[in-house]
Amino acid sequence: MKNLGFASVAAVNQYLRFAEDHGLDCDQALKAASVERARLAEGSSGITGIQFQAILKNLIQQSNDPLLGLNSGDYVQPGSYNVLGYIVMSCATLGEAIERIAPFEKLVGDMGVTTLEPWETDPDMVLIRWHCAYPDPEVRPHMVDNVFASWVNFSRWLANNDSAAPEQLLLQKSSPTADQLPTYKQRYQEIFHCPVLYDQKIDALVFRRALLDIPLRQPDQLLRKTLEGHATQQIKSLEMDDTPDIIREIKQRLQQQLSEGITRQDMVAESMNITSRTLQRRLNEHGYTYQQLLDEVRLESARQLLKHSQMAITDIAYQLGFAEPRSFHRWFKSCEGTTPGEFRDS
Repeated sequence: MKNLGFASVAAVNQYLRFAEDHGLDCDQALKAASVERARLAEGSSGITGIQFQAILKNLIQQSNDPLLGLNSGDYVQPGSYNVLGYIVMSCATLGEAIERIAPFEKLVGDMGVTTLEPWETDPDMVLIRWHCAYPDPEVRPHMVDNVFASWVNFSRWLANNDSAAPEQLLLQKSSPTADQLPTYKQRYQEIFHCPVLYDQKIDALVFRRALLDIPLRQPDQLLRKTLEGHATQQIKSLEMDDTPDIIREIKQRLQQQLSEGITRQDMVAESMNITSRTLQRRLNEHGYTYQQLLDEVRLESARQLLKHSQMAITDIAYQLGFAEPRSFHRWFKSCEGTTPGEFRDS
């Protein structure tokens, strides 16, 4: 399967806010992707792109809504874009904000790439294109709809201008059926205020260059520079993290098991639709053993539970799969050089 990188918690939560408000079963969608709720807490590193795609696919199938991606664009918030959202808020003009997307877009996830291009047929027009990285034919058009609707909604809020509109919306998705057309036309018009062209070669918004000069409501050059410095460091950290996608996925499935007090290699393999032998072979290909990866996940979980929960140390030991607390104490001290109690109090 193609490596889809990662998706930020903020990006996932935009869809989940929509889903909860529309009566969809978010727990079912998370389970389908083997994602724990705790994984979506603020400060989490996010989930794999494969898991994000699985969440979206489940929500789409639950809702049977051909415009789910479009409608979820109403749930955009500055935090939906992580620090990038706050960078663009501090820009002076819409054009300046759009230019900040490309260098910091990866902070939102690896869902796609944005480019700003001249439109060859008219020098007064420009294109803002989005190249979606997700291959699933059911998920992809919803993601494109969501990205463009979110951009337009957020841009109007930034500019305090509800009338600003693109000239055209170009979509690769197929034209709606005759039965769908009235609903599609009404909903796209409500959001974009412009004609929509289907069956196109690219996904893009076409708009007049003059819109790039629209001033934004909260320009702050000093704040923008500070935020960009922070964002640059985050990008460097992401680039340095070369953990293979398969290892990320196995670790996340181990985290889910530990939250349920289980640690079994065969169950991890089964959840990935592979055999235990195949799982071990894939681990070996990247220089890991199952026990080594389990110990990494256990240690990460132990640190989090000791520092950020009131759970008794005895209960933490059992949740992490230790037969008795003394074994947990010895193991933790061998890893950290301190006892669990000392670590919690430090």
